Amino acid sequence: MTIHNTENLNVLWFLPTYGDSRYLGSDVGSRPVDISYLAQVARAADDIGYYGVLIPTGVTCEDSWVVASALAPQTRRLRFLVAARPGLMSPTLSARMTATLDRVSNGRLLINIVTGGSPKENAGDGFLADHAERYAITDEFLSIYRDVLRGETVTRKSPHFDVTDAHLQFPPVQKGGPAIYFGGSSDAGIAVGARHADKYLTWGEPPALVAEKIARVRAQAEKEGRSVTFGIRLHVIVRETTVKAWDAAEDLIRYLDDETIRRAQASITDTDSVGQARMRALHNGSRNALEISPNLWAGVGLVRRGAGTALVGDADTVIKRIEEYKNLGIDTFIFSGYPHLEEAYRFGELVLPRLNIS
Repeated sequence: MTIHNTENLNVLWFLPTYGDSRYLGSDVGSRPVDISYLAQVARAADDIGYYGVLIPTGVTCEDSWVVASALAPQTRRLRFLVAARPGLMSPTLSARMTATLDRVSNGRLLINIVTGGSPKENAGDGFLADHAERYAITDEFLSIYRDVLRGETVTRKSPHFDVTDAHLQFPPVQKGGPAIYFGGSSDAGIAVGARHADKYLTWGEPPALVAEKIARVRAQAEKEGRSVTFGIRLHVIVRETTVKAWDAAEDLIRYLDDETIRRAQASITDTDSVGQARMRALHNGSRNALEISPNLWAGVGLVRRGAGTALVGDADTVIKRIEEYKNLGIDTFIFSGYPHLEEAYRFGELVLPRLNIS
């Protein structure tokens, strides 16, 4: 089975800047973060033909901007989806950093705006805004940030920012700046995404829930006089047969015990993210009934914050599930797998050549 359509899909991979592993929740087969390994993953993604790589952000990760700057000269076509946190930097400094990295990478930069997160983690960065205020900050941030990247000289005072004659000396390569990727499942998140995002991202929920979310974002974007495209963040476990794929999924959590899951879930629930609550509701911390939709497995979310579901199956099955999401309006897929280097090749060999990709 091959996806045939007139619209190309963008397929990205993931850079594990917090470390990589062969088994979830265990040090067995773990790989430390170092630039040599991250470069291997990035060069593999570049050679295989992925559209780009997502670089995450957070206290457990290497800095996304610095990693992208280090890897851009080591790749040729690969785009870097760099996670940025409004509230931790001013919109004008962020615009200068964005323009510089876009120039360094010769126009291969994408920006992923991350508003949510753990209040405990935010407090460690001195960022004490609650959920509603964080989205208000993001709204103001993106208004200034995007106008500066468009080449405007901005003087603006808002509740959280006050800038005078803000402008760029050196513009980005991409006219108007890189595309803005954004995710948020709350009403506030959808409102901000509809107002500012180019690409709205969702985590890998069952298709019916994704369809509902897409409808909400589209309706809100229409109120803003805008249109938004859509992407999804998923893990993937693909093998030559579906039986082997499910065996690999079970093997991934072979070292997980109940106490490890309990501790992980306690950490994961220390957040006010609506999207994270929706992810957790798919499994409720239990390893029973982890196939929450045909070939959609929630086992990753037992111990991992953020994206917690994986497509599982042989190539035909995985392509069929991709097709289902594509038919909902998804045109961008951000995948990952454990370990990321080997799984980038496996997906790249079994599935990627059969997709109509950009």
